[in-house]
Amino acid sequence: MYQVVIVEDDPMVALLNRTFTERDSRFRVVQSFQDGQSALAWLEEHPADLLILDVYMPRLTGAELLRALRARDVEADAVMVTAANDAATVDAMLKLGVVDYLVKPFTQERFQRALDTFHRHREAVASGATVTQAALDRLLAHPSPAALPKGLQADTLERVRACLRTAPPTGLNSDTLSRQTGLSVVTVRRYVNYLLERGEAANTINYDTGGRPCRLYRLSDSSSTS
Repeated sequence: MYQVVIVEDDPMVALLNRTFTERDSRFRVVQSFQDGQSALAWLEEHPADLLILDVYMPRLTGAELLRALRARDVEADAVMVTAANDAATVDAMLKLGVVDYLVKPFTQERFQRALDTFHRHREAVASGATVTQAALDRLLAHPSPAALPKGLQADTLERVRACLRTAPPTGLNSDTLSRQTGLSVVTVRRYVNYLLERGEAANTINYDTGGRPCRLYRLSDSSSTS
């Protein structure tokens, strides 16, 4: 069974990470920390297979924690689960060898794919055998399901895509998408989350609302130019 450590300063996200992880019987959460420094001290003394790791945390960021672990030859893989989706941060974390990178908000299905990706890596290394090109392709790929997830409809998905194509550069919030598509806010969020998982959409947080911050959605640059 894989030993998992969660490093996340938001208690609700940490609980969600634990719940999703422990639904897979191959994984067991052994510790959870709210800052990178506490996690580092524990990991120097205890083995772990996988870190479920945020980027922005007090005392040590996710990147600083990973660099410290690599410098100390602590062998633990990492899956990033974070709101940090700027290109520089993503590039830096990938260069540190993270197994997968999930941007909040995420679904259980996408989280499970990250666990499966980690498992494939570990199985390939543990075999000790020569890896064929076909096996490497399967190992390194992040395949998307051929069909839409259960409960999603192709025509509704296209309606959401079409609305996002006309969005201003800053994006649209869920309420505006709901009004323009004629769908409920809950339905809009389900479809937008699917597009986020596939990399077809991007999101930012607008703090200039005069009240509670809201999330703005738009098509990603690669999708809008394709």
